[in-house]
Amino acid sequence: MRKTLYIIGLSVFVFSCTSQKNVKKSSYNAKTSTTQAKTTVKSATPEKKKPEIDTEHGVEFFRTNIADITKNDNTASYGSIVSAKPAGYKVVKTHFPAIAQNFRQKYLILHYTVLPDDKSITVLTQQSVSAHYLVNNLGDNEIYQLVDENKRSYHAGVSSWRTDKNLNDTSIGIEIVNLGYKADATGYKTFEPFSEDQIKKVAALAKDIVTRYNIPATNVLAHSDIAPTRKQDPGPMFPWKKLYDEYQIGMWYDEMAKQNFMTSAQTDIDTKYNEPSFIFLVQTALQKFGYDILPNGKWDDTTKKTIEALQYHFRPQNYNGILDAETWAVLQALNQKYPTK
Repeated sequence: MRKTLYIIGLSVFVFSCTSQKNVKKSSYNAKTSTTQAKTTVKSATPEKKKPEIDTEHGVEFFRTNIADITKNDNTASYGSIVSAKPAGYKVVKTHFPAIAQNFRQKYLILHYTVLPDDKSITVLTQQSVSAHYLVNNLGDNEIYQLVDENKRSYHAGVSSWRTDKNLNDTSIGIEIVNLGYKADATGYKTFEPFSEDQIKKVAALAKDIVTRYNIPATNVLAHSDIAPTRKQDPGPMFPWKKLYDEYQIGMWYDEMAKQNFMTSAQTDIDTKYNEPSFIFLVQTALQKFGYDILPNGKWDDTTKKTIEALQYHFRPQNYNGILDAETWAVLQALNQKYPTK
């Protein structure tokens, strides 16, 4: 009896092992097929070689753009690479750089100092205000750098443009030596002109900066654009159209588009000027272009100063802060050419 049970048990064990081997073999074949398919896909997309890091006197630099320039998504370092040095460990750049990054520098902001050369230097280097660059009025070929481009300078203050605020964080600031303006008894402002030497310096400097950081035209701005209720610089004497025409820097409207808007703009001024719905429309257009203004349907002081800032930049022949047909046509032409994305 025991012998019979032993033979039966042995038969069951052999059958069980045989079944398990068959199952394993079947699973293995399926796994082999899957693995081969993955290998084929992987070989079709080889990993890209990482750009090299330059080393000079023991300092590391990275000067290669690796991302999509059309999205302002460049990655380049024009200074040394700053790295941590944790005690007892070594930071390596085996996988440097990650592609998901971009420049801090998204804006270029232009200012005037309201001071002569010597006092401009003192204030911008010794007090709680600064800029990355200072353009003097001495007729020489020098431009003073005051702050590292990779650092924040304190030039913009409370500021806003389109969806961005606190533009010190994302901008490079250029100060230009200029005495600003004098106001008469009626409040009318007369602005100091810039020298031709200064404009050439500013243009060359701005061109270099916007090219390296791929700063779009909509982000090359006046201090008055980003803080219209507080600031007037660089004022209506600064030749924005010259920079646009001769150096391809910044924004300007198309003359044909402006003329196309002129007839309807004049009708609006003649028939709707004091209607709250029209004022709200104008304020909305200013906000859409980029200015920090909340539409309320009233010709208030904020609206007047915002229109004045627009005129400083794009209609310097008349900067009284009052909307006329040409200013209204210019604003509509600008919104047509530079829509908010």
